[in-house]
Amino acid sequence: MRKILTIVEYNKASLGIRFVNNLLDLIVLIVINVIISNISNILYEITSVDFFYFYSNGGIFWELFIGNFNCFLYYFLMENYLDGRTVGKYITGTKAISTDGTKPTTQQIVYRNLARLIPFDGLSFFGVNGWHDSWSDTRVIDLKKYHAEIQAKSEIDRLGQKEIA
Repeated sequence: MRKILTIVEYNKASLGIRFVNNLLDLIVLIVINVIISNISNILYEITSVDFFYFYSNGGIFWELFIGNFNCFLYYFLMENYLDGRTVGKYITGTKAISTDGTKPTTQQIVYRNLARLIPFDGLSFFGVNGWHDSWSDTRVIDLKKYHAEIQAKSEIDRLGQKEIA
């Protein structure tokens, strides 16, 4: 279990911001899936390989599988390689960090994204923290508030220190 810093808890993004993040990322995922489906259909017309036909026309179970796979891949790649941020988080000025204030590890990001695949994960936010935050020891913070509080704390710590000219 990681240490939970109060500065992280006090600067968590609101549920409204989290909802907007989710909505924006869902739009990006839909666009990505439409692009992949169209490319897949074109490749099927060119190559007649059944996989490319199956990608867009595989039935409900295939759509659930490929949708969850694409969702996992999108969130994993974005949060792992873009410092805890997705397109939605960039737009809203938020970021996923570890509860101890550090960048989330790859393992934490994997846990976050596996928990997102649970059907009622979105409803878990009616509690204190959602499952994908609690189980991975991460939080989504408002960057402006977080950095302002860190700066204020560092200025308080510097009070009384002698300035060297």
